[in-house]
Amino acid sequence: KLEALKRVAPSDRVELTQEISYLEGQLEKLRQKIYSKLSPWEKVQMARHPDRPRTLDYVDFLFTGFLELHGDRLFRDDPAVIGGLAYFEQQKVMIVGHQKGKSVKENVMRNFGMPHPEGIRKAFRLMKLAEKFELPIFCFIDTPGAYPGVGAEERGQGAAIATNLMEISALATPIIITNIGEGGSGGALAFGIGDKICILENAYYSVISPEGCASILWRDESRAPEAAEALKLTADALLELGVVDDIVKEPLGGAHHNPAAVAQELKNIFSGALQNLKRFSKAELVQRRYERLRKIGSFKKSVKRA
Repeated sequence: KLEALKRVAPSDRVELTQEISYLEGQLEKLRQKIYSKLSPWEKVQMARHPDRPRTLDYVDFLFTGFLELHGDRLFRDDPAVIGGLAYFEQQKVMIVGHQKGKSVKENVMRNFGMPHPEGIRKAFRLMKLAEKFELPIFCFIDTPGAYPGVGAEERGQGAAIATNLMEISALATPIIITNIGEGGSGGALAFGIGDKICILENAYYSVISPEGCASILWRDESRAPEAAEALKLTADALLELGVVDDIVKEPLGGAHHNPAAVAQELKNIFSGALQNLKRFSKAELVQRRYERLRKIGSFKKSVKRA
């Protein structure tokens, strides 16, 4: 109705101008009401929004001189994973991330951001290269999960993920992780070990999709909202559990409404994190990463005396 009024309203019709102003005010109130109290399932939908900024969008905002590198040197290049050299505030760095598309054609080409084993191996190859040349690593997570096809399993999908978990945890260079959208299962975990882990406000991180969880537990995919609540996959729940370190605020309605503002906040976090991590020796970085991982899921047990 608002758009229709704007198209037909003549400038001399005061009553129509007032109606437009009123509707704009009501729309803003409705936005505030809806987006200030999103449920976990609604945040999953936000993380999957087709207009949400992708890894390459943030690369354009945050880095300069990006030179993409390809291939795992074993099988082929995987378009679902991008990586390469760039500069962050005049310092050379390595970038690795999942890449979704923004159209049907591009999503098919990028396999909807679901990496094959060669994509996971490519990521590790580039991260190992960064360690060799003492470059900080920036990882961007945005995937529904590792691709579960027969070919991927035949080429060692599980082994590729396990190798990344083992090897990346011991890389002697700073690693900064950012979850910009979906963080699904092993496809996200293979990129998700680092020294500083950030997550966008409407992103999520989970061992399984809510639909998959509902199908397994209740054999009813329609109970996905209930599963999303139980999985504790939202940014605030992950921060409370110690899985992430920082939540990056998004504009009202999601990151796609103002990607530049989100990128600026990320830039501030990255600058501070990088300066802090430079203080530690290589051995200290690896030890701190180990201790950080060991703390996740820890709990205290006490006996209540009668």
